[in-house]
Amino acid sequence: MTIRGKGFKNLILVLLLAIATFLIIFPSISQNNIQRLFVAYPPSQHQTQSDRIFLIGTAASSGDVLVNGKPIKRSRFGHFAPSFPLQLGINQFNLQYKNQNLNLAVTRLSSFIDPPKSLGFISSSLMPNVNISRLPEEDICFEAIATPKADIQVKLANFLIPLSPSNQLQLPPNSAILTGNNLPLPTPSGLYRGCARFLDSGDLGKPEFIATLDQKSISQKSNSNISILSPQKIELAKVIIESGIARSGAGSDFSRLTPLPKGTVDRITARAGDWVRLSYGGWIEAKSVQINSANTIPTSLVRSFQTRKVKGWTELLIPLQLPVPISITQSDRTFALTLHNVTAQTDTNLVNDDPVISRIDWQQAAPNKVEYTINLKSSQQWGYKVRYDGTNLVLSLRHPPQVNTNNSLKNLTILIDPGHGSQADLGSRGATGYPEKDVTLIVSKLLKQELLKKGAKVILTRSGDEDIYPQPRADMIEKIEPAIALSLHYNALPDNGDAEKTKGIGTFWYHAQSHDLAMFIHNYLVKDLNRSSYGVFWNNLALARPTVAPSVLLELGFMIHPEEFDWIINPLEQKKLAKSLAEAIAQWVTSAS
Repeated sequence: MTIRGKGFKNLILVLLLAIATFLIIFPSISQNNIQRLFVAYPPSQHQTQSDRIFLIGTAASSGDVLVNGKPIKRSRFGHFAPSFPLQLGINQFNLQYKNQNLNLAVTRLSSFIDPPKSLGFISSSLMPNVNISRLPEEDICFEAIATPKADIQVKLANFLIPLSPSNQLQLPPNSAILTGNNLPLPTPSGLYRGCARFLDSGDLGKPEFIATLDQKSISQKSNSNISILSPQKIELAKVIIESGIARSGAGSDFSRLTPLPKGTVDRITARAGDWVRLSYGGWIEAKSVQINSANTIPTSLVRSFQTRKVKGWTELLIPLQLPVPISITQSDRTFALTLHNVTAQTDTNLVNDDPVISRIDWQQAAPNKVEYTINLKSSQQWGYKVRYDGTNLVLSLRHPPQVNTNNSLKNLTILIDPGHGSQADLGSRGATGYPEKDVTLIVSKLLKQELLKKGAKVILTRSGDEDIYPQPRADMIEKIEPAIALSLHYNALPDNGDAEKTKGIGTFWYHAQSHDLAMFIHNYLVKDLNRSSYGVFWNNLALARPTVAPSVLLELGFMIHPEEFDWIINPLEQKKLAKSLAEAIAQWVTSAS
């Protein structure tokens, strides 16, 4: 049949459009056609401390891909993710597919700092490495990596502090739990530690580290300055941001504690670099507080408390003389609030019948600590928020949503966060280089449509390729106050993981109110979609930290797993996933309300 003129042109346009649509829908196949041998990870000249590395990539499915002359396992679409051991130094990898070659160089760095071969110290190992201040009779510890078998001392003011070889095991980074390699590591060679206490306040200056071996000595001063605070000099820190991030130590790698509401006041009892320690035990960055001298230590009496109902919330109001530090702990049927630097003079309190609270108990747990245990009517908590209104502490507990039995999500607001976004934040990448940011947006939009069918009001943190940092997304949750919030992601592994064997759905929660939601959705998806389970993790992630609603982060599969990647980008499977996830949400809301 001969086709001429306008009809022929229209047919060509239709065919071109169909081909383009096919390539968009199946990016793994389109990528194979564009570049038959492709490595998505690691990048060229990659450096790592891992003892192994995986190579994530693809080639046309026919024929063998060789790595350093040996064939590797591939999926039916040609994707691969083999792991190889790494020697210290530069490791060369040659990938060959038919007449195509790629060369990669991966440098393995030592996970330990090797001690000096000649008498002396590793300068970067001298601890403390920031200016510190402590109270009298408080331990100050010193650490250095120095020549093995040397005699090590620290000279500080008029004191000599001996350091001894340390047998303390080292811990791997937090990410080690994601690969099951979180056991302690051997003690590095040449590590010395020692501690001392100082009775008198004043400036002690910079510590001088001295190494002696075979009657030869060498010394090196630290850049840090050490001082002892005067108990008579009182400095107060007042939180000047909405939510002061308190931590268990002086640094962002220490664990988060309950955030301190704006206005909180406490005495400073130590300094370390840009951090200050407050008397109740938490550390906070100096830039988050206003520091002033004072004549008295900040403490407060507490007498009565009362509850009151506002739209959608119950508020617990505790009048105080000044805003004090707080700690919060959630359990299945209780909500525990601790006030620090407080003494009770309580005889009478007011708690009326309430949708959330059945009873509030309190006790003077320590001379400067009052604990309130809020007994709840339901095991499922729907959110909380806390603030200071002047010197009055206001704790708000959220009421359960009103569920329509015919349609469990009717009029419920659900926030969906498509993870990552923009060329500056691709997220993890699959074998073809296809980015996580694209598939999270596709699935989030499909999920939105399924939730709308069930009557929900759905808000996406992004609807296009916007570059939005995690904290603004979390702030959206706190501002909007949805019934629940889900952040959708797809997974990868640290370098020492096994990309060929690790797959499945992973779920992450932070506050106790989110645990049941995380567990329910995780189990539902694994069973309904017949997927592997990577696990349910407690994790301090920005999108799991909001308190106003149960908030969960989902890792819906591994982009780097050869077979699972094809499931992830399959449009039919994406629709099934969205439908299953919407049904899991509806069933959980019905059972939890």
